[in-house]
Amino acid sequence: MKCIYRTDIFLISNCFPLLEVLNPSYPLQCIDSEEVEYVTLTFFKLRKVDLSGNEYNDDKLLLNLFTSCKLLEEVIMVCGLGITFDRIASALRETPRLTSLCFSSVDFVSHITSQFITSLASLKYLTCLDLLYSEISDELLSSIANEGLPLTRLLLQACGGYSYYGIFCLLSKCRHIQHLDLQGASFLTDKHVVELSLFLGDLVSINLTCCKLLTISAFFALIKSCPSLSDINMGNTSIGKKSLESSKSLMDFTPRPQLKYLRLADNQWLTDENITMLASISPNLQLLDLTSCWGIKEGISQVLRMCCNIRHLNLAFCSKVKLLEMNFEVPKLKVLNLSYTNADDETLYVISKSCRGLLQLSLKDCTNVTEKGMEHVVENCTQLRLIK
Repeated sequence: MKCIYRTDIFLISNCFPLLEVLNPSYPLQCIDSEEVEYVTLTFFKLRKVDLSGNEYNDDKLLLNLFTSCKLLEEVIMVCGLGITFDRIASALRETPRLTSLCFSSVDFVSHITSQFITSLASLKYLTCLDLLYSEISDELLSSIANEGLPLTRLLLQACGGYSYYGIFCLLSKCRHIQHLDLQGASFLTDKHVVELSLFLGDLVSINLTCCKLLTISAFFALIKSCPSLSDINMGNTSIGKKSLESSKSLMDFTPRPQLKYLRLADNQWLTDENITMLASISPNLQLLDLTSCWGIKEGISQVLRMCCNIRHLNLAFCSKVKLLEMNFEVPKLKVLNLSYTNADDETLYVISKSCRGLLQLSLKDCTNVTEKGMEHVVENCTQLRLIK
């Protein structure tokens, strides 16, 4: 289906007159002005609308939607070249009950306006704010801080235009953030993370991907100050670049049983010493992503021995990784990705003996694997559902 027409809308409204959640994907681009008005008047009980499949280049639907649907609490939208921030500001003023706003911009060069900042900061019930691929500002972040919005989720993924000052202002005032995404905040340093972590006592998950100045010191600052932190993504940072010896003053080797998801993809300096040290303080780890960590070799066997609860292990593009020392059972491992590695028949034999509970095994471009190796896996991993 390429678009939704008037007849489709009539049918939906007749069948579901009390609809509260609407996710039309991208089809609404084709409706005309009469249909826009009908949509917004018909679905007046909407509480959540997901327009993320649409790159809207005019604001008629948004304005009508926000004006007519007074019960709206959650909105997800992608805005194109034809929509101004002032128009979005006008729409936001019509939805004082909004608790969650996810906004992506395909026009990265346009800057937010003071009117947009004022409207956003006036949303007194806003707990979740996702600003993705947008050009924001320190003024926006400090305005949210000054209004004391009850944020528990803040995603600034791939955003530009703001600095440490802005994020410091916000986090120092909004101290109940549970989910934080600062992907691409290239200005962040270890010292910054040490300072910010003091405001993040409720933090559960954090994404610091592509914050390339961050090292192992930032990791330890987070797990020390954030007792509920269970999900860390520090892919494409500088973990491993600084020697463990030089970082010892900031290290705390107390086990962190709450840490369950650790994503460290694209860290070229990460070594066996690093990952075994991280494993030693993460006994309940369930997911470990080491994609494209070229320095990993035999250490992964020690990790699996210490972290017996691992269910998902991604070693794709780890060209030097070796699993031949895995002479013990890893009963809970369900998903293993060895794509683009030097895995061979001997590796698969070891896996077939140690990881009998596997459900999914990825071996894309593993040119050393033959039919013999596959037979070992199929014979012993009886729960296996997918090999790719």
